[in-house]
Order: sequence, then structure tokens, then C-alpha cells
Amino acid sequence: MNPAGFLILAGVIFGVGAVIFLARANPLILLMAIEVMFGGANLALLAAGRAHGGPEGQVAALLVIAVAAAEAAVGLAILVMIYRREPGMAVDLLSRLKG
Repeated sequence: MNPAGFLILAGVIFGVGAVIFLARANPLILLMAIEVMFGGANLALLAAGRAHGGPEGQVAALLVIAVAAAEAAVGLAILVMIYRREPGMAVDLLSRLKG
């Protein structure tokens, strides 16, 4: 199977995540957009690994999944603490939390 189609799909998925990340101000939506971008990167790694015939793409994808899980856990913990302090905050207003 030709990996070009999978790489194009990975680029589209990553691009959708990037557009959502740049267009929104809600921190929860931003975390979800980062997860979508991680999904696109995983698909690209798996397609490249399959094209080369080795397990390296799958190993790299597993590492990306582990990093994504850690990022989601830490990010959600930070968001819970922020929303406890001030509900309904946008990302643009987070600079008020300095100091």
C-alpha cells in the first residue's frame, strides 16, 4: 500500500489541529487541538515506518502517545486549578496569573 495517501491525511489532520489551535481562546479546546496534532503526527510516523518496513515508526508513535498522555494529564490539572481560581477564563487573560 502506498503511504503517500496516509501522509497527506496526516498533514490534513495536523493542519486542522493547527488551525483550531490558532483560532480558539478556550484552554480546553487548545488542549484538544494539540491532541489532534499529535494524532496527525502519529499517523505520519506510522506511515513512514510502514514505508520503510521496520518497527521504528510504531515505536516512535508509542512514544508520542506516552508524551500526549502526560501532556493531557498535566494540562488538565493546570486547567482545573485555573478554573477553580477564576471560572470562564480565556487564554488571553492568563497573564493576570503571574506573580
